[in-house]
Amino acid sequence: MGSRSLSLGDSLDSPDPVFERNLIEDASKVNRNGERGLKFHESNGIVEQNSSPKRRETRDVVSRSLLTMKSFGKDEIDLEGGKLEKERDKTIRSSRIVKVHNQALLSGLAYCISSCSMILVNKFVLSSYDFNAGITLMVYQNFISVCIVSMLSFLGLISTEPLTWRLIKVWLPVNFIFVGMLITSMFSLKYINVAMVTVLKNVTNVITALGEMYLFSKHHDSRVWAALFLMIISAISGGITDLSFHAVGYSWQIINCFLTAAYSLTLRRVMDTAKQVTKSGNLNEFSMVLLNNTLSLPLGVLLIFVFNEVDYLSKTPLLKLPSFWLVMTLSGFLGLAISFTSMWFLHQTGATTYSLVGSLNKIPLSVAGILLFKVPTSLENAASIFFGLLAGVIFARAKMRERSESR
Repeated sequence: MGSRSLSLGDSLDSPDPVFERNLIEDASKVNRNGERGLKFHESNGIVEQNSSPKRRETRDVVSRSLLTMKSFGKDEIDLEGGKLEKERDKTIRSSRIVKVHNQALLSGLAYCISSCSMILVNKFVLSSYDFNAGITLMVYQNFISVCIVSMLSFLGLISTEPLTWRLIKVWLPVNFIFVGMLITSMFSLKYINVAMVTVLKNVTNVITALGEMYLFSKHHDSRVWAALFLMIISAISGGITDLSFHAVGYSWQIINCFLTAAYSLTLRRVMDTAKQVTKSGNLNEFSMVLLNNTLSLPLGVLLIFVFNEVDYLSKTPLLKLPSFWLVMTLSGFLGLAISFTSMWFLHQTGATTYSLVGSLNKIPLSVAGILLFKVPTSLENAASIFFGLLAGVIFARAKMRERSESR
């Protein structure tokens, strides 16, 4: 593609090379003939002034004709050059538009695939393998993220802020909530099917909206509250009609909703303070990933002992299976891929498209979760799940309108 564009550009730079070359050859022939004629006349002792009037007149006519042809040819080249310049600009503009659309589509697909795959792989590890050490899984995933981000930063491919003690002290409260959010997500996913997890996660939006109203005095319009009400109804009806209802799993998921909302609300307050204690005065996504995952490792190891997962790990035969380690490692890569692809997609599109695609992404995820793990479901439960997913899309659209009106 690049070579074709290059050759096209080269041809456009010289609008009509054949015609231009012919003009140059004609001019050189005229010059050579003139020089030869002058030399011939001089060698025979004949000067220009002694030429006959008839021959001089003939030469003047020929010269005028050549000048007319030359100027006509020049005008034609300029005209053609103008047309081709416009064509070239149009081609460049269209190629740029196609490139932007391709980048947006590619980044959106990468984000959707990585986010869906992460949840499905975690569900596979916890349920299909029946792995009862969710904290260990979280620690291993975060360890992989720290290794990859550190390596990319060392190679100079990404920029990260150095982890100073001042930054750690500011970020530590957020990290406690972050670890609790990940662990409760693992615990709930083990007992609840993927479709119901996605619907119940909508409750987080309700808690976050209430928190914004009381903590930041942010008021939402009626469309947002209507969408949040639909989310609550769908979560309650989904739980009532869930054939695989598990009280422990639902308890962990409710705690996860509160912790996720708390993480979102606390992050807004801490971010400004954290930026002030960094060397660059900024804190990008890569620095946040490195900071969160690094600080989570010692806390996660401590919780492994608190929840007595060490005893389980010493007895389980799963750690001897290469396929299990492969799936665990894949989940770690996918966890980091979500951070990278979400940044890429957000950069290529914007917050509006990002939030809407995030809501629509839950629909194929829920269907895949039901089909892949053969979840027993009823028509009522399926309707509740679909209603909840639709409420998520309505909420995203209502937030977009609210954002656009506030501008």
